[in-house]
Amino acid sequence: MEAVRLGTIGSGVIVHSVLDNVRNADGISLEAVYSRTSEKAEALAETYGAGKTYTDINALMNDDTVNTVYIASPNLLHYEQARLALMAGKNVICEKPLVTRYAQAQELRDIAREKGLFLFQAAPTVYLPNFRLLREKLPVIGRVRLVMSNYSQYSSRYDAVLRGERPNIFSLEFAGGCLMDINFYNVLLNVALFGRPESAEYFPNIFPGPGLADTSGVFVMRYDGFVSTNAGAKDTWGINHFTIEGEQGYIHVDEPNGIKSVRVVTRDSDDTYNLQPVPDRWHYEVEEIVRLMLTDDYGCAYSLLDAALDTVSVIEGARKNAGIIFPGDE
Repeated sequence: MEAVRLGTIGSGVIVHSVLDNVRNADGISLEAVYSRTSEKAEALAETYGAGKTYTDINALMNDDTVNTVYIASPNLLHYEQARLALMAGKNVICEKPLVTRYAQAQELRDIAREKGLFLFQAAPTVYLPNFRLLREKLPVIGRVRLVMSNYSQYSSRYDAVLRGERPNIFSLEFAGGCLMDINFYNVLLNVALFGRPESAEYFPNIFPGPGLADTSGVFVMRYDGFVSTNAGAKDTWGINHFTIEGEQGYIHVDEPNGIKSVRVVTRDSDDTYNLQPVPDRWHYEVEEIVRLMLTDDYGCAYSLLDAALDTVSVIEGARKNAGIIFPGDE
């Protein structure tokens, strides 16, 4: 591919985080913006220099100047919009979670492969230099016996829940909740490092009220020889970390979403690494996705997609067993 010509769906905070880095990256440009309202589309286009705006999603899909669609809409819309883009011959970069059901993820993967298109889940974790370093350092600590993580980030929209409202991020109707947002990063990091677990169970805190998903919880994953416990919260805040304990030492990660640093400790050494001089995690996500596309590296891209699909599968089963049911699950 000679260049990535982007069209966006969505106008939230995370879109700005991504487009801030698109603006400074080589080989990618923002061509068009779609939003349900012309005011939001025009404001985003003006900020980032897009030449076209759309309020009709089909018009965006029919725009031949756009070869890649970035999707950052509410979770439950991801499948429909990603499928529409792939069927229109567009590459897709979709915010996490890629979709809510494994069958949907399989279908999208198969369409992408059949049409020779890229399909990425936009979660910075697997694109980070420190993630690759973490994976390389795993053998140093010997056989893994315990994994423990916490990612807690108090949401301003939790205040709305306390007022009796039902914002999208906590709504079952839009496939919201902590597991599909904050704790997702913990599960993804486990799956990317260790593969699919033998079993998984979720213990959620669900705020009383109709139509509300989990606001926090603990996700437990059993692997051959070790167990991984993963706490996530949008109704508290705390010390965020991802810690892997092995028979010969431990690895401590500063923040599971971003992997700011990797500390490797054994009986004989204590070393801290950071291969990310740019603190913005989306810098590395954009850089790596563009690199894979410009070099036509479908093999690596589909390998990353496999981890995304496994994460969808693991989360889907655990959340349904925990009683968190989204539209279309029945």
